[in-house]
Amino acid sequence: MQRTTHRYLQVDVFADRPGAGNPLGVVLDAAAWDTERMQAFAGWTNLSETIFFLPPTTPDASYRIRIFTPRQELPFAGHPSVGAAWVALHTGLIPASDRLVQECAAGLLPVRVEGDGLQRTIHLRAPRAYPMEVTPDPPERDTTLASLPTAGLPAALWNNGPAWWLVELRDAAAVRALEPDLPAIAALTQATGAIGLAVFGRASAQDDHDLAVRAFCPADNIPEDPVTGSVNACIAAALTAAGVLPGTAGRYLASQGRELGRDGRVHLEVDGEDEVWIGGQVQWVIDGQVTW
Repeated sequence: MQRTTHRYLQVDVFADRPGAGNPLGVVLDAAAWDTERMQAFAGWTNLSETIFFLPPTTPDASYRIRIFTPRQELPFAGHPSVGAAWVALHTGLIPASDRLVQECAAGLLPVRVEGDGLQRTIHLRAPRAYPMEVTPDPPERDTTLASLPTAGLPAALWNNGPAWWLVELRDAAAVRALEPDLPAIAALTQATGAIGLAVFGRASAQDDHDLAVRAFCPADNIPEDPVTGSVNACIAAALTAAGVLPGTAGRYLASQGRELGRDGRVHLEVDGEDEVWIGGQVQWVIDGQVTW
């Protein structure tokens, strides 16, 4: 295949400063790229996700993206989606607006925009999450959970595009101190078709956030993901279903990535229809060209 040159950006998502949050690779004008080419490039960046902008297939969409980890394509992922809306506006790919619609493999997702420029904040409605029945219960589940200080909600597999094992720990301190058994997590996720396992715990009243979160995807070559929008949306859905949502008036703040030196902040909102919105800031780090 002939090499072509495209504008390439890298941004930090769910970040209040460069170097925080989760880095995202972005290729603009990738209409001529096929799946194999996108997957190869995403493997080369070795970021947790890389996105590719394509022409929308419907006039209802403001823009369209495909999302790839180093090993597979995802129908939806949170930090790529929040980052995509910010990049589409920042680069002038679409006209400025406070209401957008993202097209991705998970469908058409509404986006709300607050502010402008580098202070712009993106809020995106995640696909509706649902619990998945796992039958028969794999032996890897008990092996993996046995070493975790679980509390609160029972461990469960939830899906909002990707599937995530969600495990509540006794508090945020237990989340921070956890030394994950990555081989066990990889075995569990591979046995159940999940992309990873996430742990979460409630913060103390002295913290500046309501929930601490960590997410592990060793089978996808991502031992720990810095900040994960899809998993935070799944957690919010699970907490809403159980009637134990933290925060006030359906809103709370999650902290993820501190253990990797990338302390990110995810704004969660559950609206009156129990739809989960994920939001945050984006930081522009790299703007250049890629030849591939």
